[in-house]
Amino acid sequence: MNRIEKRFAALKAERRAGLVAYLVAGDPDFDTSTRLFEGVAAAGADLIEIGMPFSDPMADGPSIQAAGLRALNNGMTLRKTLALVRHLRARDADTPYVLMGYYNPIYRYGAEAFARDAAAAGVDGLIIVDLPPEEEAELADPAEAAGLDLVRLATPTSDEKRLPVIVERASGFVYYVAIAGITGTRSADAASVHAAVARIRRFTPLPVAVGFGIKNPEQAAEIARAADAAAVGTALVDRLAQNLDPAGRAKPGLVEAVLSDISALAKGIRSART
Repeated sequence: MNRIEKRFAALKAERRAGLVAYLVAGDPDFDTSTRLFEGVAAAGADLIEIGMPFSDPMADGPSIQAAGLRALNNGMTLRKTLALVRHLRARDADTPYVLMGYYNPIYRYGAEAFARDAAAAGVDGLIIVDLPPEEEAELADPAEAAGLDLVRLATPTSDEKRLPVIVERASGFVYYVAIAGITGTRSADAASVHAAVARIRRFTPLPVAVGFGIKNPEQAAEIARAADAAAVGTALVDRLAQNLDPAGRAKPGLVEAVLSDISALAKGIRSART
């Protein structure tokens, strides 16, 4: 089994859901971002999503858009993102790392070269928000050849006709987008999430992670009662932003503040099924 499979198997054995923590690579700067990512797993995250900064992140709300711009303005690139993963992997052999973002930077990099270099750096999976199943072969084929999971997105509008198409070549897990719209704008409705997870499980045996709209430990715990993992991004990015000075530089205590929130989310999730 690869790292993602092993982690979800371990979570199942522990009879609990996992925490997927998302932050943008290079936000607010490379050094601060590196120190932050170095502590995310120890703070309680079971899987780590690393946002690939992009200038036109159409699925992301204002918070993650701002994070991406901060990173890009401070010189973050896709190659530096892979260098960050390589550094993290040298310190941590077990935590799954999933790159999340948009296809344009990968297209410019070259899909085959990117898949090869990402796998070599220690990436385990990819979530490419704007790559539908009908257009995915250009990346899916080299990703599979390199041993990378290509995680598929399901949404509230994914019906019983669409879901089989979404999960056909899915691997790693399925990411359920709990709200229609962009990240960070509304909270997920627990009842609808429970129903959606049950519906997805009729079409795939893969674990289901739920994200978009989870803001606090209580909401994360509610999601964890239905899903295999709860994914939190905007709330963490907002905490980071609250610890920047007026010039956008990290204030003392930024890393500790974000990691404290991750610990609280992890505690909420771990208590959800007790």
